[in-house]
Parts: sequence; C-alpha cells; structure tokens
Amino acid sequence: MSISRVEKIANAVLYEGYILYPYRASAVKNQQRWNFGVLYPRAYSEQQQGVEPYRMETQCLVQGDALAELSVKVRCLRLVDRVVGCLAEPVEELPEAEDPAFVPAAAISIDGREYESWQEATECEMTLPPVRFAILAAGQTRRRFAFPANRTVEQLRNSEGLVAGLIERIQQPLEGWIETGIEKLEDGLFRIGVKISNHTPLRNGQPIERDRALALSLLSAHTILKVSGGEFVSLLEPPSRFEAAAGTCKNAGTWPVLAGEEGQRDTLLSSPIILYDYPQVAPESPGDLFDGAEIDEILSLRILALTDEEKSAMCRSDERARMILQRTEALPPEHFIKLHGVLRAMGPRHGGAS
Repeated sequence: MSISRVEKIANAVLYEGYILYPYRASAVKNQQRWNFGVLYPRAYSEQQQGVEPYRMETQCLVQGDALAELSVKVRCLRLVDRVVGCLAEPVEELPEAEDPAFVPAAAISIDGREYESWQEATECEMTLPPVRFAILAAGQTRRRFAFPANRTVEQLRNSEGLVAGLIERIQQPLEGWIETGIEKLEDGLFRIGVKISNHTPLRNGQPIERDRALALSLLSAHTILKVSGGEFVSLLEPPSRFEAAAGTCKNAGTWPVLAGEEGQRDTLLSSPIILYDYPQVAPESPGDLFDGAEIDEILSLRILALTDEEKSAMCRSDERARMILQRTEALPPEHFIKLHGVLRAMGPRHGGAS
C-alpha cells in the first residue's frame, strides 16, 4: 500500500480551506475559517444546543476474523494565535524575569517591515497501537489524549538592533477521547466504530465566543484506519451481499472511503469532506493551494496577476501563503501547459459483483 498517496490526500483534507485566494488576512473569505472537521469543546457545543459538534463518529465494514488487527490514527490541526505588538520603549534585550510592556495590534510596522496578527495552526496526531478484533470484541476501548498550553515569543528588532516589537504565539490546552469498538454482523464480517470527542473544559464553564472556542477545538479532524489480516468494504459501492450491512453504518460528521493504491482494501480515510474511493491529488498539481474547489491553473494565474502590494500582504499573512507565492512564481511555462487540461479514461466501478 502506498503510504505517500494516503498521506498526500490526507494532508489535502487537513489543510482544505486553511487560507484561500487571495491568500491574505484582510480578505473577507479568510475572516472566518476552519469550516471543515471542527470538533468544539463539549461544553461549548451544549451551549450552542448541539449546532456546533463536539464529536464525530466513523462506522465501516471489514472482512476478517478474530486474529485481524485494527490500527487507528486521528489527525487534526491545532490553532495558534499569532499576536503582534510594539514595545512601549525599544530595549537592547528582553528582561528575563517578566514580560515587557507589550501593546497588541492587528498590524505593526518596524522600519518599513510589516507584521500582522493571524491564526496559524500546527499539526497533531494521535495514534492508537494495533489491536486484534478478538480484544476489541471483548469491549470498547477508550483512550484519552491531551495537549498542554504553549506560548512562545519572537523578538522583532529595528535597524538599530533594539527589540522594538514581539510576535507572541499562544496555544490553548486541548483534551478529549478516542473510542473504538467492533460488532460481529456475520461470520467473517464486522462493523467497526471509531468516535472522537472533545472534552476540553471551558474556563469557569462560562459561555464564550466562537473565536475563543476554536482555540480549544480540533480543526480539520479526520481518521485513518488500517487493517492487517482483513479487508475493508466500500460503503460507496459495496458488493451486493453486503449492501444491507453497509446501510447500517452510521457516520456523523465524517465519511470513510477506501484509500491508497487502486484495488487495495487495507486502508480507509474517514474525512469531513465527502470523497470517492481511492481519492488522489492530481500529479500535475504543483503543490498545496488549500482550495480543492478551485482549478490549480486558474488559482496559479490569479496569484501571478496579484500586484506587488498584494503579494507583500500574502507573504505577511502566513508562512504557508508565502511558500505558495514562491512556488508559483518559480513554475516554468511548460508546467502551465500541463495544468491547462488532462484527459483521463473513466475506470470501472469499484466494488463489483458479489
């Protein structure tokens, strides 16, 4: 099974909508982000009468026996609040004992260099060790995950070498549960369930705004399931003898599809974005653009058409946006010919007859 193919499509899911064209913080479409696979703290979800979910559940079918093993990996983004600000007075070095007087701002300028506040993100993974079906059948397994709060400070020096500003990056704590279970439907056929839930407590249990809740949330959450000694069954096109069983699988906030090399059935990607079996990133794509609903050629040409001021704002917004600009400007003309259009033959339907 091709790990790289699964990782590429999983990363596309992870960063879908992370930042959209024109790739700058001032764009309206980048003012409210994190629309896919967000699991809010349970207390916040309950305050919103369940409109904002705190959990997602995957159910799928697998053929195998008691000796087959299941592995589960949960991936998500964790929000990083990047806050810029100027010091009241520039200093040679920051004091070690206490934080200096720091005035947060949406944007600052130091000797002509611009810095902006923004929401970044870091990747998180929670991996459960392989477990045999026989052990899963004895009872649901439950594993807690937790990430501590974190804060870093980056110094911004002026032309005289003095510290004139700071970039503060803050991550809030995050905790929750991953639950896995299995049910035997018939000889050689099982229904597997994986639940992910966010139980990060709110401070004093008080109501909070969505932006504050996002700092305590799993973003772009999705699950990769692997089976050894068995095979997953497509829920999109199950063999006829498994159609009724496939209809009993209940998925909440996510949808599992076969992933990896065409025809192999040892890996499932359960994504908050509905995909087809064996999804893949087009080989012509020059790299992540964070917007699977757009065409790479159009986005790339639009990026090249940005003004110098707009490109500068793109670089200030986010390091990943800067890398998009750098990569796009380096594309040779012949690559745009490849992006212009590719015809691919339609393959056979997956699943097949029983």
